[in-house]
Amino acid sequence: MEKKIGYTQGTFDMFHIGHLNLIRNAKKHCDYLIVGVNADDLVESYKNKRPIVPLEERAEIVRAIRYVDEVIVTTTLDKKQVKVHFNEIYIGDDWKGNARWEKTGKEMEELGAKLVFLPYTKDTSSTMLREKLKEF
Repeated sequence: MEKKIGYTQGTFDMFHIGHLNLIRNAKKHCDYLIVGVNADDLVESYKNKRPIVPLEERAEIVRAIRYVDEVIVTTTLDKKQVKVHFNEIYIGDDWKGNARWEKTGKEMEELGAKLVFLPYTKDTSSTMLREKLKEF
C-alpha cells in the first residue's frame, strides 16, 4: 500500500497549542507529514508584519516536533507551486467556506490531492499572543 503523504503550512510564529494541535491532528491522517514554514517575506506580504521569531528558529522548532517528518521553507501561498508531492493537505476548519480555500480545494482535487479540514483550536493564536504582549 502506498504511503499517504500529508502537507500543512503556516507561519508558526510564537509556537502555541493551536499549532501543535494542527500538526498532531494532521499526522493522524497520514503516514508522512511535511510541514511548510512560511518565509518572512511571504508573511509580511499577506499579514503586513514580520514574524517575531526568525524563520530559521521557527523551522527548527517545527522540525523538532515528533509528528513532523520533513520541514520545508515556503515562499508562496499557492499550493500548486509547493515543491513537494502530497496526497492530502490540512488546514484548520476555521477556513471552511473561505473563497480562497474553496478554490484551493478544487485545485488540489485536479492534482489528485484532497483538502482536509481539521479542528481549529479556539482561544489562542499568535495574533492574540502578540496583543497580550503589548499589554506589558
